[in-house]
Amino acid sequence: MARTRGKDSLGPASKGQRRNKIVHVFTEGRVTEPQYIEIVRGRAGATGIEVRIANESAPGSQRKPITLVEAAARVMREETRAAKKAKLAQKFWPEVWCLFDRDEHQQISDAFKLAKEAGVQIAFSHPCFEVWRLLHHKPVQGTFGGVCGEAVKQLPFANSAENIKSVLSDQIPKGSFARAKKRAQEMNAQHPAHKAMDLRDPFTDVYEFVEKGLGITTY
Repeated sequence: MARTRGKDSLGPASKGQRRNKIVHVFTEGRVTEPQYIEIVRGRAGATGIEVRIANESAPGSQRKPITLVEAAARVMREETRAAKKAKLAQKFWPEVWCLFDRDEHQQISDAFKLAKEAGVQIAFSHPCFEVWRLLHHKPVQGTFGGVCGEAVKQLPFANSAENIKSVLSDQIPKGSFARAKKRAQEMNAQHPAHKAMDLRDPFTDVYEFVEKGLGITTY
């Protein structure tokens, strides 16, 4: 299965070696999102991108949206500085992403504002990441009222808490990415463009992270 972390230097690649772009990912969830990333990368195979879960060992108190973005902004500054110093071609400059949910978090708009200023990219789900998981199985209509549990109840494998927390390969039907993306775009389109992100229920643009951050267009 494809790696999600690595320790190689940003310095110039050795002669004959191929350099991979490095994408640093901060996830709100300690288990769910990293497992999802691992599974879809394993299916897709090599993409020329190395993914590093940047906050893998962070405690729950450091996983709120604004805290994630603040940490991501620091990494973005440091890694961009290192890339320039190493004289990397811009196509190999690192990217930094944050994956987080609306849930009942505060400072969502502040997190988006800071991310834009810092060049950090966001994949956002309302009310939670399980909306994206659900779209792999069925279209979503109406609202969840901001309650993640309402989305969870519709998952076909929602028969135990462990099945929800952990992402298993058979919970993601093969060849389902294109369908999930189309359903997400149709779902998102019900919200007017001027509506604030934290008020768009339901919403998810995780597919953009998959395509742009992971370099994957099908799984």
